[in-house]
Amino acid sequence: MPHTSSSTQLRARTFRSMGTVVSLTVASGGYAQTAVDELESAAAVVEDKFTELDLAFSLYRNGSEASRLARGELTLAHASESMRALYAEAAEWRLATDGAFTAERADGTLDLSGIVKAHAVREAAMSLEALGLRDWCLNAGGDVLVSGSPGPGTEEPWLAGIVDPQDRRTLLGAYPMATLPALATSGTAERGQHIWSVGGAAPEFNQVSVAATDIVTADVLATAIVAGGTRTLDQAVEKWKVEVLAARPDGTLLATPGFRKTA
Repeated sequence: MPHTSSSTQLRARTFRSMGTVVSLTVASGGYAQTAVDELESAAAVVEDKFTELDLAFSLYRNGSEASRLARGELTLAHASESMRALYAEAAEWRLATDGAFTAERADGTLDLSGIVKAHAVREAAMSLEALGLRDWCLNAGGDVLVSGSPGPGTEEPWLAGIVDPQDRRTLLGAYPMATLPALATSGTAERGQHIWSVGGAAPEFNQVSVAATDIVTADVLATAIVAGGTRTLDQAVEKWKVEVLAARPDGTLLATPGFRKTA
């Protein structure tokens, strides 16, 4: 837990959405009741945004727009603007990663779950900024986005712990989110085998964490590197401003310089 001054308090709220736990932590000083009111308002806005997107994009909800698309009851051309925009963004990422990231399942079903959670975090962050909040940490099942500091008015960074996929009771390290405010972790350690490598073989990495300037980039590249292996990892480091920590099933790690200081 980051060190904070005696006048600073960290308050958090959690809720479940998109099959995971979402937590919002806000750092504040001053009047306690004002801080609580700010947190309650912020948490409500974030939860509403996640709920709205889950209702539209979840394939586990029979009545969702995504499910209607999957069943052929709706075509993409007649889908909502938000559905078409997110599909277009996912398609751009497929091209950018040479197919390592894709929004389609093996059977051709459109599945935007690989990008929608990060998109929800991105949208929620815009709402928090509109509320005037500066110092917060939003964590949606390993997709972490931060603003400001846990010690308002200081240079102290938020720290994001990265779980060891070999033993989820321990951490590989704590990454200081200073220059790169977004961190996403993808792999089989928590959700099982849900990502397949390019070509259909078992993934080279069982967990990949990516720190980036924005949460969608971090999330997409974490998934893409699990699917594409070392080749995609090298491509990501060359093309984007990112730091990467990749864990192989045998416990060995590949880490870029930013992660070598913490892992």
